[in-house]
Formats: sequence, structure tokens, C-alpha cells
Amino acid sequence: MINKFTVGVLLVGSSMCAEALADGELSYNVGFASEYFYRGVLQKVGSVSTGMDYTNKGFSAGVWTADVGDGLEVDGYFGYGIENDAGYSASIGFTGYYYTGEFDDTYKEINLNLGYKVLDVEHSFGQWDGFGDKQDYTYTALTVDLSKGFYGKYGRFDKDFDGEYFEAGYKTTFSDLDVGISTIFSSKELSDEGTDANPKASESLIFTIGKTF
Repeated sequence: MINKFTVGVLLVGSSMCAEALADGELSYNVGFASEYFYRGVLQKVGSVSTGMDYTNKGFSAGVWTADVGDGLEVDGYFGYGIENDAGYSASIGFTGYYYTGEFDDTYKEINLNLGYKVLDVEHSFGQWDGFGDKQDYTYTALTVDLSKGFYGKYGRFDKDFDGEYFEAGYKTTFSDLDVGISTIFSSKELSDEGTDANPKASESLIFTIGKTF
């Protein structure tokens, strides 16, 4: 199923891209995380990242890369979104996660988002190459903007993947630097604590700093 949806989104994205490239905005970013977590899973302690984004009239595309210890994680993504004055928003996109080393294998996802004012719901369905043993999964998350930089997020995996996490944090801009602090509580399925035979839930405190040009 993911392959059919991927082809569809790629075709739609290609037609939108031809128009969008005529006039848009290009930005660059660099960042550092004391612990690089993604969807409740620890990737690396102390990780540097960099990326590039293009936006124009609802269309967006970009590439982002981070140090994961054994090589690099390189993400490519594009999508299209709309938003109205009443506070409603919606978007559809595709994301691919690729690795230069043996840290992990390729993930491909279709990403759907719906939002209303302070609430945002994401539902992604994807496929992991699994080093020759492909697996399907879904990821669902609810994010609440608590105002003044504070936010809360709950996310969970289903199908061939399992696990859930809760994240709460604060983000702000200081002297043109984007800084943040957050805490993440991960279920035992996503945690790196304990042993394979007896995994344990985990909690972490993370500091981030970055800049967009």
C-alpha cells in the first residue's frame, strides 16, 4: 500500500513543484541536541544537524541530516498544506529517512496533518525496509500549543511497531538563536533502558539550540 501512495504523492508533488520553483523562499538551518530523540526513540547522545528548506504558496520541500554515530541520517521530504483565517490547517506529504552507515535502514512515509488553532494531529503510515525484512507501521501524534512557547505532545506506533511516548517542552528565540528544553517519557517498547529481556520505560531531559538563515 505504501508504494502506491508514494507514487501518487510523488506525481502530485512533481506537478506542484514545477509551479512552486518559479518563485519561493530558501532557508538553511543548523542545530545541536544534547540527546537526539525522534518520536520517543533515542538516536544519539550529542548530535549536530543541518538542513535546507524551500517554501512557496503552500508547497514545501527540504533535506535534513543528523549525526547518528554510525554514519548520518539523511531525510528528504516534500508536501503541500493549506490554512485559513479561522485557524484550520491541513497538509499531505512524503518523507524518506535514509542512512549512510549501518545505524538503521530506510523508512518511507506518507504524512497527513490536520490542525485547528492550538491543536495539531499527525497520522503517518510507512514502511521500514528492515534490512530485508520489511515491516509496515503507523504513527499518530497529538500536539497542543500551550502558548508562550510551551507545548505538549503524545505519540504512538501501531501495526508492526509498538510503543508510545509523551513530550513536554518550551521553545523560544534568543539573540536569533532557537533554543529549547524538553522532557520525554518513553514506554518500554521505545526505551533504551533496561535489558532486552527486561526493558524499562525511560525519561530524558533534552536541550537544543539552532539557527535558521
